[in-house]
Amino acid sequence: MKFGLFNLMSYQDNPGGVSGIISNTRDMITIAEQIGFDIAWFAEHHFTNYSVSVSPLMMCAHFAGLTTKIRLGAGVVVLPLYHPMRVAQEIGLVDHLSDGRVVLGVGTGYQHYEFDHFNTPIDEKTDIFLEYWSILEQAMEHGVATLDGKYIKSDNTVFTVRPRQKPLPELFITTVAPKIMEPLCKRGATPFFTAGWRGTKTLFEMVDNGREVWNSVGLSGRPMPVALQQYIHVTDSAREALEAAERARFVGRMVAALRQPTVKTKGSFLEVGPLPDEPPLETFRDNLIIGDPHHVAQRMAEEIRYLNPVHYNCFFQFGDMPVARARKSLERFGTEVLPLLEREVGPLDKIGIQPSSVAAE
Repeated sequence: MKFGLFNLMSYQDNPGGVSGIISNTRDMITIAEQIGFDIAWFAEHHFTNYSVSVSPLMMCAHFAGLTTKIRLGAGVVVLPLYHPMRVAQEIGLVDHLSDGRVVLGVGTGYQHYEFDHFNTPIDEKTDIFLEYWSILEQAMEHGVATLDGKYIKSDNTVFTVRPRQKPLPELFITTVAPKIMEPLCKRGATPFFTAGWRGTKTLFEMVDNGREVWNSVGLSGRPMPVALQQYIHVTDSAREALEAAERARFVGRMVAALRQPTVKTKGSFLEVGPLPDEPPLETFRDNLIIGDPHHVAQRMAEEIRYLNPVHYNCFFQFGDMPVARARKSLERFGTEVLPLLEREVGPLDKIGIQPSSVAAE
């Protein structure tokens, strides 16, 4: 099992603005690399303060020059919002810029607001994704792409720039839609699961559903690899725990608003209210992994025992949390939580099922 650092890069009250958020992200990734985290993940979102990471591949390219060991993950490229002929080359280029450290996450997206402003029909996102993926797969693996599709037509387009990693960079997906899961997981893709503020119980339900889909599309010959993501904040302070929960609640409110067909904004800042049937703040704290090192280790061990993940992605700086607190939490995770976690579950490198990087069939 490997660890990741998730960088959503939300903008709530950062005194340095967008530049400050980017600077905070540099700080966090520097610490994560020192601790030995495997991947730094970058989100992709557009047009609101939910995230200033508008291009995960640009973020990967930037950090390719600032890091030496940690791999750099697009988490994820929202494929229907790109022209596949361009993004295929950009993936190849950033893999060379990083000396083969790119990890490729792809997804269909979910925000109406983004799709509307890109003039892309969200109701057709799965079909668009599959056509665009066909171009990417051909371009990255073979260097030539041909497709006579509904959305893209390409006749023997030759690509000079292809990924350094062969046949493809390690692949992750954020959907269990059968039409996507079947072809990409046969290529070795790992499904990525996050339940947001709803926590462990909902996460288990999501993974169980994913395993049902995995088996239903003919992948039952091997166990489904699992990548998961959780909010984590290490603190001994009850007050700071509730303050962290409040920032997680803010992210949850933004996600709920962005799932709607219309959103309210003031400039680019979302105007959000309470969630439907919003629980008390203590529920957010208890659902998420927030607490002292022993509590954090025990909660993570519970998830690891049930899910047997190949990748555990940690979300430390959520809701534009002050970087000093996020840094302290990450540092304590490395020095205090990880040793406790190994006592609970044993050697971390023995956990999980390593997915094949080539087709299973």
